[in-house]
Amino acid sequence: MCITAPDREQSGVGASLTLHAPVKIRSVSAQAYLGADHTAPHEITAHAIEGTPGDSCLLGLEQIVKSVDLVVSGINTGSNLGWDIMVSGTVGAALQGYLRGFPTIAISVGSVQNPRFEGAARLLHLIAEQVSRQPVPPQFFLNINVPSLELAQINGVQVTRLGGRSYGESVRPEGTGNQQRYWISRNRPIQADNGEGTDMWALKNNSISITPLQLSLTNQAQMPEIEALLTDLPNQLLKQQD
Repeated sequence: MCITAPDREQSGVGASLTLHAPVKIRSVSAQAYLGADHTAPHEITAHAIEGTPGDSCLLGLEQIVKSVDLVVSGINTGSNLGWDIMVSGTVGAALQGYLRGFPTIAISVGSVQNPRFEGAARLLHLIAEQVSRQPVPPQFFLNINVPSLELAQINGVQVTRLGGRSYGESVRPEGTGNQQRYWISRNRPIQADNGEGTDMWALKNNSISITPLQLSLTNQAQMPEIEALLTDLPNQLLKQQD
């Protein structure tokens, strides 16, 4: 098992990559994190990346790992739900596995304060075993959110769709004149499209949410309407050139 992870907090960076500066890697001791009383069933190599979550996954797949069976991003502290996955470093890192055709999972626990990882770790173990036993669908990309509860308190597992936005941004100015700067926070709750069947609803009701993702953002259903709206645009554009 190979672990690559950013060497510092990277919340909100989405799928960003470091393209205009070198990225440093250093090996770290996985046993130091497991503790002296814990042993892993498989050998673990771990690397700290001076870059984004996307950098970490990309470097792992392109330079460090020789054979890949499953790409896992997480287990993240704090949920990644609804449209907010667009800025999620956890999902952004997983995207690098998906783009390379590997079975990929982004997984999060729904708490930042005192998160409980047991349920998510157990679920991840079971899914990994399942993936090893039988073929998975092509473009296998799951976003999983697990309640931060004991296993006995979890109500079940639901396959869900993404909800809407769960948090909006607020901007706080600081200083004056040339010294003025701004702090951007994502701390304004938004309750949009969080009904039954969404990942938000599942987590709120203490169920595990599993949402299959895809990359395409094309609104195919709207394409005829846009074509109708722009019917005469090509003629007008060509006439301007004459």
